[in-house]
Amino acid sequence: MTEPSRISSLTALLAPHAERLEVDLADWLVPPETPASLAEGMRYCVSGGKRLRPAIVSLSARAAGGRETDEPVRRSAVAVELVHVYSLVHDDLPVMDDDKLRRGRATAHVRFGPAMAILIGDALLTRAFGVLAEGSVPLAARLAAELARAAGAAGMVAGQVADMDLCDVPAGFEGLQYIHRRKTAALLRASARMGAWAVGADPRALRAVGEYAEKLGLAFQLIDDVLDATGTAKQLGKTPGKDAPAGKRTYLAEVGGDEAHRLGRRLTDEAVEALGPLGPAGEPLRDLARLLAERTK
Repeated sequence: MTEPSRISSLTALLAPHAERLEVDLADWLVPPETPASLAEGMRYCVSGGKRLRPAIVSLSARAAGGRETDEPVRRSAVAVELVHVYSLVHDDLPVMDDDKLRRGRATAHVRFGPAMAILIGDALLTRAFGVLAEGSVPLAARLAAELARAAGAAGMVAGQVADMDLCDVPAGFEGLQYIHRRKTAALLRASARMGAWAVGADPRALRAVGEYAEKLGLAFQLIDDVLDATGTAKQLGKTPGKDAPAGKRTYLAEVGGDEAHRLGRRLTDEAVEALGPLGPAGEPLRDLARLLAERTK
């Protein structure tokens, strides 16, 4: 078997997964009898973005020997994107990070008001589990449990609590890792494991994609910290330069620019190495890690 050819553009790699997601969102996002104003807000908030997490679901399914077009994979991809978007909607609220710009447009609370923004986030979160439960997905309960662990009190929510200094977190680099393993890496890890699980992957493949995605998540957040300090609103689609004035813990503040870049390269290399047991089937995931390390937005 020859190795799949390397993909040289992040956009080109993510595009087919984003296109499939748009089709599925049109079918599954808004349940019947949803108020029109809420449906409008849900559609507004899920539009745009890289669609990174759904792509990780699909590519992990392929790496584990399955088909990314199978319904369990597609429903998992929609579910993780809805959870991700809900988290952005709530993180942007005035009582959280108070952001005005997201994906190059007004954030939900600016566009629809804080009360509706909270309800839009609630609707997206609960809809994620509805999407998993409503389809012909034999492993729906297991997939839902994986997603709930990543999104809940020991995962993303814990990361946000720690990021807002609402709980005790170790000082220095250890504390920063605590935050980002939960706030960012947990959902990427769940995305990879859900994609593999949805196609009946064996334990070896589950371990490989899970370790890959956790390292990828830490590298992704590290690059985000660098871009927040160096990027523009036009590049990022969100307000840059907010972390330092807000007193947020960042890799730049903890270790400095040179060490942050070195650490990002090391984490990317470790993510790529974790896919060794999958052989050539893991090459698109390797491409994704390399391209994310080079991104400017």
